[in-house]
Amino acid sequence: MTAKEYKDYKGLRKESLRDNMSDLEVLLADIGETTTRELAKEHRPYGLEANKKVAKAGGEVANITKREIESRLGKKVVTSDNMLDYKYEDNKLLEEK
Repeated sequence: MTAKEYKDYKGLRKESLRDNMSDLEVLLADIGETTTRELAKEHRPYGLEANKKVAKAGGEVANITKREIESRLGKKVVTSDNMLDYKYEDNKLLEEK
């Protein structure tokens, strides 16, 4: 998912996506980002298309990791739940107590 699709999936508007991710969701994002950065250091891509390929490869590593975790847990890792326990009602943010 793109960041926008992910925010929509979680029902977020202006809130931070990372603040509303579970620990595993944050770790998977970090795996993808760190892998992409290391691949870029190693392969030194030049130009947009080459950088897109490196970014896709980093995302694939995170996706493989996600599938492995899900197979061992027996449940989805990425959920629509937000971790800050709030919801919107009539365009107002309501904090749940």
